[in-house]
Amino acid sequence: MRRAAARLLRAALCLLGGAGALHMGAVHAGGLTGADLEEVVVRANRLPLAGAPRAASEGTVLGEQLEHRPLLRVGELLETVPGLIVTQHTGDGKANQYFLRGFNLDHGTDFTTRVEGMPANMPTHGHGQGYMDVNFVIPELVERVVYRKGTWYADLGNFSAVGAADLHYVDEVRPFVALGFGEHGYTRAVTAGSMELGGGSLLGALEYDRTDGPWVLPEDLDKRNALLRWSRGGESSSLVIDFMAYESDWTATDQIPLRAVESGLIDRYGFIDPSSGGESHRYSLSATGHHSFGTARLDFSAYALDYALRLYSNFTYALDAEHGDQFEQRDDRGVYGGALTWSQPIAFGAGGSVWRIGADLRVDDIAPVGLYLTTNRERHTTIREDRVEQQLASAWTAFSTAWTPWLRSELGLRADRLGFDVASDRAANSGAGHDSLVSPKVSIALGPWRETEFFLAAGRGFHSNDVRGAAITVDPSDGITPVDRVTPLARAQGSEIGLRTAFLPRAQLSIALWRLDLDSELLFIGDGGTTEATRPSRREGIELGLYARPCDWMIIDADYAASKARFRDPGTVGRRIPGAIDQVASIGITLQTASGWFGGARLRHLGAAAPLEDNSVRAPDSTLVNLEAGRRFGERWHITLQLFNAFDRRVNDIAYFYESQLPGEAAPVEDLHFHPAEPRTLRGTIRYAF
Repeated sequence: MRRAAARLLRAALCLLGGAGALHMGAVHAGGLTGADLEEVVVRANRLPLAGAPRAASEGTVLGEQLEHRPLLRVGELLETVPGLIVTQHTGDGKANQYFLRGFNLDHGTDFTTRVEGMPANMPTHGHGQGYMDVNFVIPELVERVVYRKGTWYADLGNFSAVGAADLHYVDEVRPFVALGFGEHGYTRAVTAGSMELGGGSLLGALEYDRTDGPWVLPEDLDKRNALLRWSRGGESSSLVIDFMAYESDWTATDQIPLRAVESGLIDRYGFIDPSSGGESHRYSLSATGHHSFGTARLDFSAYALDYALRLYSNFTYALDAEHGDQFEQRDDRGVYGGALTWSQPIAFGAGGSVWRIGADLRVDDIAPVGLYLTTNRERHTTIREDRVEQQLASAWTAFSTAWTPWLRSELGLRADRLGFDVASDRAANSGAGHDSLVSPKVSIALGPWRETEFFLAAGRGFHSNDVRGAAITVDPSDGITPVDRVTPLARAQGSEIGLRTAFLPRAQLSIALWRLDLDSELLFIGDGGTTEATRPSRREGIELGLYARPCDWMIIDADYAASKARFRDPGTVGRRIPGAIDQVASIGITLQTASGWFGGARLRHLGAAAPLEDNSVRAPDSTLVNLEAGRRFGERWHITLQLFNAFDRRVNDIAYFYESQLPGEAAPVEDLHFHPAEPRTLRGTIRYAF
């Protein structure tokens, strides 16, 4: 598979020689609530409500807001989801760290992302359950981001208990080439363009990205991306075929202990282990489309991808005085799947009804997934190595009814069945099994009255646990200590009350009160090769969102979220959920004038967190401001400057509290370990459209 993917990649590189950049056409409203929104040309003095959302916390962000959004990393595209914060605790080739609704989502455990119908999350992953690496996305090609939060969407399954995002690419672009440059060895080149072929449109794109970062140890990130996309269709039918290829390798500065910086042993941007880092690839072929049968419609998708990761990390440094504490996590898999959805209008209710029924199937063939002890990336001990086959089959249905002009409802039901077979290097940790879950869903919308709608929603959801933890019986590090197995599917129960209003001139406001309970936060700990079962938990909070267009050349979007995250049982050491952020906020301004000048500014605040259950230690908050300014010269030239961390704040991307031992220390020391946010960084881009 990998050799075939490499051949396809070489063919793509040959075909894409003279491609070009995203051409933005008419001005559209972005960030409007409603996952089914159409693009709306803004001419009126008021932004009307549109679409038929099931909750106040869902929405669509369109290209206009994405085009002038300063992005230090690709993953920050997902910060268009209100309340979602994206950080990094090691090299930029690794999946980001995500925070939403009082969750430290790790690398994606309870937030699912799909790109053109393909899932980005990886179950039973070598590093973390639900590992969600979006570095293969090319930002210039993203047409819109559709986001939803909560457990009341029948078509959303694994990893979606907190939320979900769907990224959609454009079908056609005006050919362009763009060159980026900046501090710390940053260079980037992107080219994309489209042409008519076979009755449809063929889009091609290439991206190359390299940077050393501000780190004392150069990051040496080297990233290559390619896309071929053929699309054809209209109202009655459509078909899109995508080939994507991504490769990267990097050196990483992991989180570092505070004591090493305060003592002067290392610089704030310094390192302990110079050989941490990794390499990854992702090759995929997928198809999506629809066909209408009278008033009914069939939507379909299918995909196959080849994925691999080798990750070398060292978070405790020298507990092993002879070899050091570096370890390798390996994941090599093929993923195959697809989905079908049938939508049928029915004459029921004053405004009619729509009955939807769907089925999903995903198969992961992982060989191997492993954990090894290493020194300078050379293995000396195998902790565990497994071959895993797992299948998740799902069926769902939803019935939406407009009972009156002011009352809508949707009832949904979803059934999921997970099957797995683990072949471990220790027979005691091998085994097969399955688990099933049925999840009811309901949502009600009232209004609009004076352009204001009210929402109530509730439902069950889940995330799967690493199935190695469902087959385990002994600790893989010693082969003796008994270990309890985990439940393959971890249940969640959520609810939300909210409203959205366009009552204010040229603005939309949304408010949501939510709650989410997990029976147990059971996660496989990839860094240790064992499973940790935590206690039942509850998170609840409030979210406020604003989208405004005070004048035709200015867009303002802002959001604020506050949450309370606690274990539901009293426990013995406290009820705080480690890593849960209490507050997040952001505000962004986008400017685009008729004279060709454009710009943007974004403030992002990540609140403090408790790394320990007893709240005895606090990880500090952080606030960053990013700026962008540029000008178009006619229809061809486009120059942009971006300034990240404009006020050069010495804040952290993330912080943890645990024991580590530096070389020369006599015993382990409990300490705060942090990964600093990058200092003030200037970047620029020159783009030429053919």
